[in-house]
Amino acid sequence: MKRLLFLAALPLLLAWKNAEPGYPWQFPKDHWAHPDYRNEWWYFTGQLETNANPPRRFGYQFTLFRIGLTQAPAGQGSAWKSKQLLMGHAALSDLQTGKHYFHDVLVRESPLLGVCFPPPPSPLSPSAVCWASAPTGTEGRWKVDWNGTAFRFQAVTADFSFDLTTTPEKPLIFQGPGGLSRKTADGSSASLYYSFTRLKTTGTLTFPPSPLSSVRGLSWMDKEFGSGALGASQVGWDWFSLQLNDGRELMLYLLRKADGTLDHASGTLVEKSGQVRYLTAEDFTLKALGKWKSPHTQAVYPAGWDLQFSPLTTLASLRISPLVPDSENISQRVDGIAYWEGAVQILDTEKKVIGQGYVELTGYAGSVQHIQVH
Repeated sequence: MKRLLFLAALPLLLAWKNAEPGYPWQFPKDHWAHPDYRNEWWYFTGQLETNANPPRRFGYQFTLFRIGLTQAPAGQGSAWKSKQLLMGHAALSDLQTGKHYFHDVLVRESPLLGVCFPPPPSPLSPSAVCWASAPTGTEGRWKVDWNGTAFRFQAVTADFSFDLTTTPEKPLIFQGPGGLSRKTADGSSASLYYSFTRLKTTGTLTFPPSPLSSVRGLSWMDKEFGSGALGASQVGWDWFSLQLNDGRELMLYLLRKADGTLDHASGTLVEKSGQVRYLTAEDFTLKALGKWKSPHTQAVYPAGWDLQFSPLTTLASLRISPLVPDSENISQRVDGIAYWEGAVQILDTEKKVIGQGYVELTGYAGSVQHIQVH
């Protein structure tokens, strides 16, 4: 689950920093960890195709989370004592067969199990950003590296593995003025949030029984950190990252109340030139066109959306359609985490494909109250 706002139930032993206006961003230093904030994640989604003829197409998700437990000094005692947990989610959707695969890891931060690093002395040089041990039964690491100009990330699971490099085709943008992304109308819940909305992606994908394949495609990267939680009346969110073929990108973020009504919404429109326009709930309306019931959790998710915009946004109506209906991710490491995260295509009013993207839907299968380390 990309945004670990459900971790509010963890005890606060010392005060964490809150996401506030005026954060002094420094790049590339801010690509690395911020341990003064409670939660942090490096998140990638995208659609890939092999170099075969005809190509095979896949959607993927990869996330590494850093979860603060305490800011107190580590002190003496057990060698397992840790101030942080590291969690990873990796998913692959076969867009040809409609099969969806998901794996996750959860470890205590330690030199043997995983580490998220602060900025190195020379952040312009290639350096590891964060890594965690691969799931039990597989060898290697899940990791994110910065090579000086791009992110490279790797994951290996029992069903698939990938090694991908993402090169920005457009500069990074802030999600919210100054990078402050408000999750409530009064700003009591917020994160510091930036994105690379269009990343040229190359690398390799192993999907048994197929051999190692070279792949290429287009990705989206989010980096978020903060110490807040969902608003008191909020139970989940619908999040959209959309890449249009005309060179524009769109992020939409809608937070829901328990009765399903909208509590807060925002968005970001990135023009082909890289110019950013921030959207409010008055700038767009999103209507679900159908439902999908999970055979695994019995949760009912929206499936397919009609997206309308106010005239000032310069965007026409869009239709968003899931490519693999069963894209539910169910954690094997943390009791109670289940959410829908899947590849979508974007259609115009004449049903012509005009873009691609990813959608995340949380809170439909219940909420997480605690973490258990297995």
